[in-house]
Amino acid sequence: MGTFKIEGGHQLKGSIQPQGAKNEALQILCAVLLTSEKITINNIPDIVDVNKLIALLKKLGVKVEKLSKGVYTFQADQVNLAYLESDQFKIDGRGLRGSIMIVGPLLARFGRGYIPKPGGDKIGRRRLDTHFEGLIKLGAKFGYSKEEQFYGVEAERLKGTYMLLEEASVTGTANILMAAVLAEGKTTIYNAACEPYLQQLCKMLNRMGAKISGVGSNMLVIEGVDRLGGTEHTMLPDMIEIGSWIGLAAMTKSELTITNVSWNDLGLIPETFRKLGITVERRGDDIHIPAHNDGYEIQSFIDGSILTIADAPWPGFTPDLLSIILVVATQARGSVLVHQKMFESRLFFVDKLIDMGAKIILCDPHRATVIGHDFKSTLKATTMTSPDIRAGVSLLIAALSAKGTSTIQNIEQIDRGYENIDERLRAIGAHIERID
Repeated sequence: MGTFKIEGGHQLKGSIQPQGAKNEALQILCAVLLTSEKITINNIPDIVDVNKLIALLKKLGVKVEKLSKGVYTFQADQVNLAYLESDQFKIDGRGLRGSIMIVGPLLARFGRGYIPKPGGDKIGRRRLDTHFEGLIKLGAKFGYSKEEQFYGVEAERLKGTYMLLEEASVTGTANILMAAVLAEGKTTIYNAACEPYLQQLCKMLNRMGAKISGVGSNMLVIEGVDRLGGTEHTMLPDMIEIGSWIGLAAMTKSELTITNVSWNDLGLIPETFRKLGITVERRGDDIHIPAHNDGYEIQSFIDGSILTIADAPWPGFTPDLLSIILVVATQARGSVLVHQKMFESRLFFVDKLIDMGAKIILCDPHRATVIGHDFKSTLKATTMTSPDIRAGVSLLIAALSAKGTSTIQNIEQIDRGYENIDERLRAIGAHIERID
């Protein structure tokens, strides 16, 4: 198990470029299964979860070639369907949650798709009902082995239909969408997720020959086609990493420039950090964060009541950044209520921040009140363990702001979502060492 050793209390300076978007990559990579033609994908992040999915595609028979850093070609012209029923697949498929999105493309193109119960972050229940209910409405027959926790769907021919999703699940929408593009007739998906990464998937599929309208809204209309062709696609920068670097700059009183952020796809992220009193400047397509040597002050609502920051489906504030918001608030002037609505175990890492000296009241599994120190009392260095990707990075930011030397164990969780994070942070002045 790897460990980060971090000497905190140092100001950072320079520029950092966000990696390609992890959540987009997991969708786009699964979409290569929809065609036998070659697909070129640019800006693929070199992170554990994405590399696991690429390895899974290779075992499925997809031809994968790395052209340069972050640039790959994929060709699924000889898919090995027998692998799907092997014992090895039941092990490999559990390795990451994103593997669930191979089911829709496989079902649409080959008439069957299987997946073991996928893994991922330990942040509470993450149901798969939306995925399979949507595929069933398209005409698939569903099966589940409780003993092996193995799911399967089969259909001779999918048929378009109208469906209202119970939840605006991003991966669920992606899975159903990828099945519907090759279904017979028209499919309407209402209460569809509409985040930028899902829009990117829609645009890629349309370039491949799909007929998807309503892109960017919560109602997608898909006219099924007989086949899809090849294309080239470039990933957006990772908005979660961008938010992480904003929080890092504020907590360490550092002057940082985050380059090539695709401002138009950031939604509420800049404004939400501004509500914490952080100066977020737009310079072309970059974000500049000046050094907050005098700290930052949390705004109140217009009636004077305490600010609440809550997550919501896009275009609401992404749940993946609430952990960062919570950490940044520990050194603000003022108080804020952080309300994590979408996952039930994601705030449990706050006990580690409390051990570091943060003033946080965990009201229940979904809500935490943070009373900021205004840098009058710095966080204390400590030893901690990363429970999931986003909490891990939040603890890393806390450690970089704390006086003394901290250690973070189980950093494989951080590596799942952040590319070479220690090297990139050292380049802007962070004192961080990886110990295997």
